[in-house]
Amino acid sequence: MSTPALTTAEQPDTRVRRATLLAVCACVMVAQSMVAAINLLIPQLSSSALHPSPTQIMWTVDAYVIAFAGLLIPAGAAADRYGRKGALLTGLALFAAGAATSALAGTPGVLIVGRAVCGVGAALITPSTMSILVRLAGTPVRRAQAMAAWTLAIGVGGAFGNLVGGLSGQFLGWRALFWVMVPLAALLSVSVAYAVPRTERTARGNPDPLGTLLITSALFAVLFGIIEGPTYGWTSLPILGAFALGALLAAAFTGHALRSPAPLFDPRVFGAPRLRAAALGTATGFFGLFSLFFVNSQYLQGLKGYGPALAGVAIMPVSAGMALAPRFAARWHATPRPVITGGLTLIGLGLLGTSTADAHTPYGLYVVWLLVLSFGTGLCMPALTIGVLTSLPSHQAGLGSGLGTSARELGAALGVAVTGTVLASAGQDYGAGMSAALRVVGAVVLLCTVVVWWGYRTGRRT
Repeated sequence: MSTPALTTAEQPDTRVRRATLLAVCACVMVAQSMVAAINLLIPQLSSSALHPSPTQIMWTVDAYVIAFAGLLIPAGAAADRYGRKGALLTGLALFAAGAATSALAGTPGVLIVGRAVCGVGAALITPSTMSILVRLAGTPVRRAQAMAAWTLAIGVGGAFGNLVGGLSGQFLGWRALFWVMVPLAALLSVSVAYAVPRTERTARGNPDPLGTLLITSALFAVLFGIIEGPTYGWTSLPILGAFALGALLAAAFTGHALRSPAPLFDPRVFGAPRLRAAALGTATGFFGLFSLFFVNSQYLQGLKGYGPALAGVAIMPVSAGMALAPRFAARWHATPRPVITGGLTLIGLGLLGTSTADAHTPYGLYVVWLLVLSFGTGLCMPALTIGVLTSLPSHQAGLGSGLGTSARELGAALGVAVTGTVLASAGQDYGAGMSAALRVVGAVVLLCTVVVWWGYRTGRRT
């Protein structure tokens, strides 16, 4: 696929490029951290003066994910059309506003609204950052390096969220997590204003409001079904209804897009086996990673007896493999199949290894399995990200980022849901439930790896 020539604004010098990379990666790291951070604060929230019900606690956790993942595709398309830097700054402003609302919340409802506003901001931040990097990276090698750094920021964001949530929960209180995010978002806005150049916008045309409504509603319905499945039961009427509604809305979007002269995106791009394989691989990797994040804090606190802060620190080695592996994988940027299938295989094996951990497992051995999983994530995710992005023209990088990140968040939500379901079936024996859940997730990851391997074998480079 040819890459359009970059404008002068898209050709910053080396110094600005480094500053740009740091600024946008910091933005996406902070946005991703709020997915995981709240999990370590659930005990404090439950006993707080807000007196939230179990359902309200659940929605406090889920409101961010649903708004974040549900709006990624239209947010990415909007960034392409109306300006990526402007979308990023708007996202940071909404993120800060949502965090301040959450910190000031006097009722559970206000807290939930604040979390949702944060999620809307994150939906603008994430595809904008990737799209900016894609437009500024002039060669395939530089694009691979930029995507490796961006992917590292996503993974580190999950670990950073655990750390900040743990420190807040143990020493500062749950409101501190949200207060910290307000000046942090302001600082990032200043950094973006200085370091990030404006990039050429996509040619204006029909913004496709009907297509946006249909695909966003479809994602909301599917996310509701995934997240609420363990609560209502996977065969319950509300969950089956949510999945059915999501399928109907997706079908309606497909029909509309095929007839529209200027759709949000052409669904025929999914006819490419390599794109389907890249999207599945992306979802699979985060399915495994967030399954680990979900059980990690409970394992370290409940079975190992760590405090929230120490539990947050203990997960940080997961960042090491993500930082080291992309340098190794960059040598094979032109032949992604081996690093993708190898990385996904390591994720599956790391989950199976972690499933052997119990209360008596030495922390050093646990870290070994964390490193296996994190090295696999760092190995495969940059190539998978590029695989999704190159399915669309470079001027639609924001939309491509939205598609890829939607796959990530859907995989993450499904990983948490499946893990939670298996844990619930184990009753009070958390150790047995954790082992069973990680074995199931690890086996699914390995099975999907075979499908991804086949897709990259049969698919043509786009």
